[in-house]
Amino acid sequence: MKKTDRNALIALPIVLAIGVLVALAGSQEGTSVLGLPLFAFTVALAFVIQWVAFIPAYLLQTEKFYDLTGSLTYITVITFAFISSGGGGSRSGLLLAMVIIWAVRLGSFLFLRIKKAGKDDRFDAIKPSFFRFLNAWTIQGLWVTFTLAAALVAVTGSRQPDLDLFAIAGFLIWLLGITIEVAADAQKSRFNADPANKGKFIQTGLWSRSRHPNYFGEITLWIGVAVIALPTLQGWQWAAMISPVFVTLLLTRVSGVPMLEKKADTKWGGQADYEEYKKNTPVLIPRL
Repeated sequence: MKKTDRNALIALPIVLAIGVLVALAGSQEGTSVLGLPLFAFTVALAFVIQWVAFIPAYLLQTEKFYDLTGSLTYITVITFAFISSGGGGSRSGLLLAMVIIWAVRLGSFLFLRIKKAGKDDRFDAIKPSFFRFLNAWTIQGLWVTFTLAAALVAVTGSRQPDLDLFAIAGFLIWLLGITIEVAADAQKSRFNADPANKGKFIQTGLWSRSRHPNYFGEITLWIGVAVIALPTLQGWQWAAMISPVFVTLLLTRVSGVPMLEKKADTKWGGQADYEEYKKNTPVLIPRL
C-alpha cells in the first residue's frame, strides 16, 4: 500500500471520531427520533449520504457531483431535522429557509461551473485511490456537520424561543453575506465569460475592494446563522459555535484563500498591474 493511501486510511477513523464528538456535544438537551438523539442522527445522515454518493463516483472516476452532493446533503439534513423535530418554531423555519436558499444557489453555481470546466483539478491525484477518494467524501460529511452545527442545534434543541433581536440581527447579517457572495460570483462569471479578459485577473466591482469578496460573503452569512442560533444553546451545545469559526479557518487558512493566492501568484506574479492590485486590495475584508 502506498504511503498516501496508508495516510488516508489512518485519517478516516480520526475524521469519524471528530464527527462523533460533535454529535455527542450537539445532542445535549436535544430532541430524539427512533430512540436516538436527533442531532446525532443528522450527523450520521450527513456521512451516509457521502458514502452512498462515493460508490458511483469512484466506479465512474468522476468528481463532477461532489459539490452538488454536498449541497444536497445540507438540504436533506436540515429538512430532516426540521420535520423530525415536529416543525419547530418560527426560528427553526427561518434557519431552514436560509440554509436551503444558500445551498440551492451555491450548489447549482458550483455544479454548472464544473460542468463547464469538465473537471476539478483538485481530484486528479486522488480519484484513482479508493481510500484517498473515500477520505475526500468522508471529510465532506464532517464539513457539512461543522458548517451546519449551529443551525442543527437550534432546530433540534429543546429550547425554541420565538423570533427576537438575535433572529433579526442574524438574518440581516446573513442577507448581507449572501448578497455579497452572489454578486461577487456573478461579477467573476461575467468577467471570465468575456473573451477579451482571457488570461487576465478580475479587479473590478467587489473584486476591486477585496481579493476574495465571495469568501467574505460566505463567512458573513454563516456568522448570521450562528447569531440566530445563540438563544437556543444550552450546555455542551455551545460547541456548535464552531460553525462560523470552522468556515473562517477553512476559507482563510486551508482550502480557500491560500490555494487561490498561490495559484494567482504563479500565474500573474511579477506583473506590475497584479502586484499593484495585490498591494492595495485587502485579502478578505472589503475596503470601504
